[in-house]
Amino acid sequence: MEVTNNTTAANSQPTSSTTGAAKTPDYEAFLTLLVAQLKNQDPTNPTDSGEYLSQLASFSSVEQQIQSNTKLDSIIQSNLLGQAGSVIGRTVTSIDGSQTGVVISVKLVSNSLIANLDDGTSMPITEGIVIK
Repeated sequence: MEVTNNTTAANSQPTSSTTGAAKTPDYEAFLTLLVAQLKNQDPTNPTDSGEYLSQLASFSSVEQQIQSNTKLDSIIQSNLLGQAGSVIGRTVTSIDGSQTGVVISVKLVSNSLIANLDDGTSMPITEGIVIK
């Protein structure tokens, strides 16, 4: 006799926490999916408990990697902010030598620094510029 699942998991929509526009997994979403999977599995052929443990371990590993990436991003931003303070008041020259000026302020944009010069122009602080 073949058993089919005719029910829909309308109430088992997973939730996930969001940071800005990017969605990241969380334990609540994982547990919601796990409960939905348990509710909708074939009773004559249940899923092995070892597989559930494997899924939990994989999820835990992914979450730890996400947390590590978040911490690394904040370390990078702290490093960039430290660099920003050391450039203010110094003279910078672009890679090709076409632009020179004294840095009056620095803006952190997308993990890079933009120096605002005394003549009103901006210059990215990148590899190859000269700082005096």
